[in-house]
Amino acid sequence: MNTIELEGQLNQAAELLRQRLGQPPAWGMILGSGLGDFVDQLAQRRSIPYAEIPGFPVSTVVGHSGRLTLAEAEGVSFCALQGRVHLYEGVPAWQVVAAVRTLACWGVRRFVVTNAAGAINTDFTPGDLMLITDHINLLGDNPLCGPNLDSFGERFPDMTRAYRPKLIEAARRAASQIGLKLREGVYVAVLGPSYETPAEIRMLRTLGADAVGMSTVPEVIALNHAGCSVLGISCITNMAAGILDEPMRHEDVLATTSRVRKDFASLLFELLRGAK
Repeated sequence: MNTIELEGQLNQAAELLRQRLGQPPAWGMILGSGLGDFVDQLAQRRSIPYAEIPGFPVSTVVGHSGRLTLAEAEGVSFCALQGRVHLYEGVPAWQVVAAVRTLACWGVRRFVVTNAAGAINTDFTPGDLMLITDHINLLGDNPLCGPNLDSFGERFPDMTRAYRPKLIEAARRAASQIGLKLREGVYVAVLGPSYETPAEIRMLRTLGADAVGMSTVPEVIALNHAGCSVLGISCITNMAAGILDEPMRHEDVLATTSRVRKDFASLLFELLRGAK
């Protein structure tokens, strides 16, 4: 798809959102594995299945329901992408970020990007929430490859503050208000879908990574390219390969996200309350 076709598709999708959901909300959220039902507890919400939105790829992974939901909490409006697609599903990088680019085209400017991740830092434990302070891209791809979308941003966007310091500080305050201990660290994205070997985890620790996953980085790159502000939160669902003498299983990831759902929701609610 060339840039004219892609921009046309993004504008068409954004127009559909304007027609069906109205003006863009204050925040956008990308909810990762097992975290997508955060918005289901809210009384007033409207949802659109991804399949009804032009250009939105539909996830094939358990724990990703595939809906765009508009909701309100603490008097602040937000839209949530309940699930995402990954490069390992065979989706090209430019299409992985189609959903967040559509939201940016709609007019959403602040985003909370979440994921499930394995702990490389041995001080972490499953169930921790980690503020992402920086990332390492080992996916072998970048959503900005190919002709640049000049209407979104410049050819070589700065990634020095990919995760905005003001939003990180706001999340720290929110966690303090509810008495929640937050970890902080560097997230590394790998291609997957196989989990990492113990040798790979040792390498990633040497590189300075604290948690590892298979998502998030393409969306963060695309959002920074579009001039949006991003906050990243990882739910630490398991210890990475080789730290414990246990196999890696996606069922354990979903079980842990279910267990920490209350803390996760409390943090997001407090963050929105402080943003008013």
